Amino acid sequence: MSFFCNFGKSKFSRRSILRNAMSFRTLISIEVTDLPQKALRWFYASPSRFLVCGFVAIIAAGAALLKLPFSVAEGQSLSWLDAWFTSVSAMCVTGLVVVDTGTHFSIFGHWVILTLIQVGGLGFMTMGTLFALFLRRRVSLRERLVLQESLNQQSLEGIVRLVRKVIFYALTIEAAGSLMYTLRFMTEMSFGRALYFGIFHGVSIFNNAGFDLFGDFRSMSDYASDPFMNIVSILLILCGSLGFVVLADLVELPRRRRLTLHSKVVLTMSALLFVGGAAVIFIFEYTNGKTFGRLNFGDQLLAAFLHSATPRSAGVSTLNMYDLRQATQFFIVWLMFIGASPGSTGGGIKTTSFAVLLAAVYAVMRGKPDVVLFRYRLEQGQVYKAIMITFFSLATVVTATMILSVTENAPFMSVLFEATSAFATVGLSMGLTTELSPAGKILIMLLMFIGRIGPYTLSFALSVREDRMLYRYAEGKIIIG
Repeated sequence: MSFFCNFGKSKFSRRSILRNAMSFRTLISIEVTDLPQKALRWFYASPSRFLVCGFVAIIAAGAALLKLPFSVAEGQSLSWLDAWFTSVSAMCVTGLVVVDTGTHFSIFGHWVILTLIQVGGLGFMTMGTLFALFLRRRVSLRERLVLQESLNQQSLEGIVRLVRKVIFYALTIEAAGSLMYTLRFMTEMSFGRALYFGIFHGVSIFNNAGFDLFGDFRSMSDYASDPFMNIVSILLILCGSLGFVVLADLVELPRRRRLTLHSKVVLTMSALLFVGGAAVIFIFEYTNGKTFGRLNFGDQLLAAFLHSATPRSAGVSTLNMYDLRQATQFFIVWLMFIGASPGSTGGGIKTTSFAVLLAAVYAVMRGKPDVVLFRYRLEQGQVYKAIMITFFSLATVVTATMILSVTENAPFMSVLFEATSAFATVGLSMGLTTELSPAGKILIMLLMFIGRIGPYTLSFALSVREDRMLYRYAEGKIIIG
């Protein structure tokens, strides 16, 4: 500062100019050298921020690998935007695709996508902890904090033990699903190809990713009348959407003889949405000649239950979403918005948030001061969190739908369906994904990323830490309703 002051004076010496210039240059060099340290401090300041940056880094690496010439099939090409879109969709376990996965990518490209699905489904910190445990390296406190954030746990107690369970349950269910699919595919293709298809779809569907290798964007439409494929897919989807904490609770139920409140809420809401959703879809589509009209009664039931389970975040389907009635399409939008359960591979506002909102509405209507679930009173902070997540999610979907309505030349229902599917990381589409403009692709990528990270984690990652308030404002009253 003194350098600029002296420079403006009428009389100054060469020595003073040099001295002030050196001090100014030293100041700049100190600021520049401090930038990496400040960036690292910002990066490590919170587990949420570390989680967000880690996801971005892996998505970038995946896009770079998919852009390699040998990642695409012979005679095919892939733009950088499409490579980023595919990487985001795989890492965020969504399943929306701008190019056909089965025919556009090579075997190497398929394995890159499958790796991104596995890392995105379990969480990169879970996979990192797996290698740390394999190498017998101690998991640090900072890593435990990030694990707590990624698994959506309220306590650090037993977090590494939970990670071991997550890895064991995930690999066991994926292996079982892959084996079932392989046995089915062996009836129509060679053993090597059947094993390849079985592993890919077992991992993809359990992680609720929705990627498939069947080609022509037809998902599982060839298996609409196949009970084995439908039942295996439904079981994998439900196991992936319940959450690893609930799976651990169910496995330990014979020993503990009781379920936790979280597991009771998740299982109850999941059952209600699954059975109730199937009933509504069956009623709406029963007389639709383009969908259920071409199936017999048993196949109609299979289709109803599969399309009630797949909005949990799976993205696989045996019917064309565009052929469904608008009432069914809007109902599936609602199911996608609710999504899966906390600590699972799925997205949405989560079944527990929806249950808390219903309980809060019931408490207000009955004039009760407390929100109660299964004879347990919920603390006020959990109710506020559910309201925040729902409002943030609703605002995000509505805003994205309005923007896509401007950038894309498509019917409103297709735009709303696409935006909700991306945010809830579902992967179902009415055919708009392949026709998106560059601006639309970028917006859908952003929606998938926000939906996978979660509104709560993202808000903590972007927020500035404030000092604890030592005072409260005076109470005011407004008229509501």
